[in-house]
Amino acid sequence: MSLLKRLKQQAGENDPPVVRKLPERPLTPVSGIFPRKDPYQDLKNNLHKKVIAELAPDNDMEKTSQKIAALVNELLDKEGEHLPRHERQRIAAEIVDEAIGFGPITPLLRDPAISEVMVNGPHQVYIERQGKLEKTDVCFRDNNHVLHIIEKIVAPIGRRIDESMPMVDARLPDGSRVNAIIPPLALNGPSITIRKFFRDPLSINNMINFGSLTETMGYFLEASVRGRMNIVVSGGTGSGKTTTLNVLSSFIPNDERIVTIEDAAELQLRQEHLVTLESRPPNLEGKGAVTIRDLVRNSLRMRPERIIVGEVRGGEALDMLQAMNTGHDGSLTTGHANTPRDMLSRLETMVLMAGMDLPVRAIRDQISSAIDLIVQQSRFRDGSRKITHITEVQGMEGDVIVLQDIFVFKQTGVDENGKVQGRYIATGIRPKFYTKLEEVGIKLDHTIFVPSMV
Repeated sequence: MSLLKRLKQQAGENDPPVVRKLPERPLTPVSGIFPRKDPYQDLKNNLHKKVIAELAPDNDMEKTSQKIAALVNELLDKEGEHLPRHERQRIAAEIVDEAIGFGPITPLLRDPAISEVMVNGPHQVYIERQGKLEKTDVCFRDNNHVLHIIEKIVAPIGRRIDESMPMVDARLPDGSRVNAIIPPLALNGPSITIRKFFRDPLSINNMINFGSLTETMGYFLEASVRGRMNIVVSGGTGSGKTTTLNVLSSFIPNDERIVTIEDAAELQLRQEHLVTLESRPPNLEGKGAVTIRDLVRNSLRMRPERIIVGEVRGGEALDMLQAMNTGHDGSLTTGHANTPRDMLSRLETMVLMAGMDLPVRAIRDQISSAIDLIVQQSRFRDGSRKITHITEVQGMEGDVIVLQDIFVFKQTGVDENGKVQGRYIATGIRPKFYTKLEEVGIKLDHTIFVPSMV
């Protein structure tokens, strides 16, 4: 008897066929990431509701966390839950994090060794530590739990996220950068990416100790900023552009008026005379948006001596170049590019995005006269971040912008631990703006440009 006939006999010839309904959609498209259910989850949910109902508002976070821990222990005693001491402490800590922190990722945000936190849906959280990605045991209850944390992050700064606007850029109270994206765009569930920043901004000495540049290069960059050279920091995602921009901005004298312009305020300037501007997304009706370009134009009416744009990525590049060309020397910005030459090509493209029908020659003239220096930053495979080029923009020759490397990093290989090996080299070229620096009283030791290891 054939297999088909046997199956028919077992099911019954006249029985209707059994149709198995598939689930409408899989729980998650990523396999192997379902967490073990916390046996105390229901208890924690009930305790959290009671804590929120009974807790009086207090601006002192330390006192509030102590009150929550005491309240949790009191409620556990009332409910007769005989839990081990370490479980009580864990539950109290999680409820504190949920009530006044950012849920399960709060301990990761407190850890100074972690530089980035990546939430890929409720059941998968990665971190970056010393430039390397690691998977953690941290997880959320479900998609709604992640959404709740996103809303907790974006609400205080006037941003919103919903199906009509499923992406948002925001910041934490300490200045850390946040990007969130939710379904229907994110298929794995709501996703959060948090780029953490040091509580105390890095100094040039920290970067030298990390091997990101040499003392000679730091000395040259400090002289360039004090001498009011226009500088673009370029690099790939996560290469450390904003950190370098922060370090460069620390060389600006305190008596100069600075205007910073960003999508989400994250620069950590310590100068007194500082105005910080932040762009604004559209409201529910799709109106009221204020773009980076609008802010750059407005900043020109604010009598700035230096304009710092967190990142140029569109038509604001044209306004930034015009500002650099019209008396706002010493301005700083960053942009995404893999080499200094690529940065110039991207600037050309971004100027065209402004909608002005300018010939390429005119755009290149603007770029070459506006920008003095390009600082190229790269992130290597071992997680280290280094300044690979300090390049001068020397002007035009025909239709081509002339670039000249002043300092470069030459990679020689990797050691047995996979760490990048290399050396910094002075090319032997003295920058054209050397005389400009001397005119404003900044004396540079010319021996730093002698071709050698620096």
